[in-house]
Amino acid sequence: MTTSAPASLRRTSRLDGFLAEANRALQVLTGVAQASRPNPANASAASPAAADTLSPAERARAARLMRVNHVGEICAQALYRGQATIVRDNATRRLFEQAAQEEVDHLAWLNQRLRELNGRPSLLNPLWYAGSFALGALAARAGTPYNLGFMAETERQVGEHLASHLEKLPADDQRSRDIVEQMRLDEAGHQRQAEQAGGRELPAPARLAMRAMSKVMTTTAHWV
Repeated sequence: MTTSAPASLRRTSRLDGFLAEANRALQVLTGVAQASRPNPANASAASPAAADTLSPAERARAARLMRVNHVGEICAQALYRGQATIVRDNATRRLFEQAAQEEVDHLAWLNQRLRELNGRPSLLNPLWYAGSFALGALAARAGTPYNLGFMAETERQVGEHLASHLEKLPADDQRSRDIVEQMRLDEAGHQRQAEQAGGRELPAPARLAMRAMSKVMTTTAHWV
């Protein structure tokens, strides 16, 4: 005969989980989360002082583009944490958690580059995080195939976005390019993992809605 855990223990477990997620969100939003991998820009021949060789207009353009990328990683981190929190399948949860950790790496690299460019993160990051976490939790309610499909479609769109930024960044901004290129490779890997794990293609209206939401976010983050 099996017995369920006492209600007080279940409440404690839920509270512990909530506090852990709140702590993670705080670390992400305050920029103290640490990368588990070296910054790819540091492997480049270009030193941090390379930003000084950019014109003021180039530096400002690079900072705005990297801020948009930073917002994208804030959203991705929150999406995957929201999906991992709700999903029941352990293997799928581990996939989301691993992807979320790699997004933390991206955030740390972008934070460093923004400082080098005298840029700043978006002022709306708490809003982006909260909304994305809720969206991730909602996606997880659709079941594992669509949950994974949501991840694959997210990464497909992010990959396109990063490729466009490689074209827009100043030609001499090699450090930013190194970071964006590694991010692009990581996102492509996340997409493949989601598809190989059984991700189902989302309906066209869902894909279009995701693109529209992404457009609003990137346009706003470019300036705010």
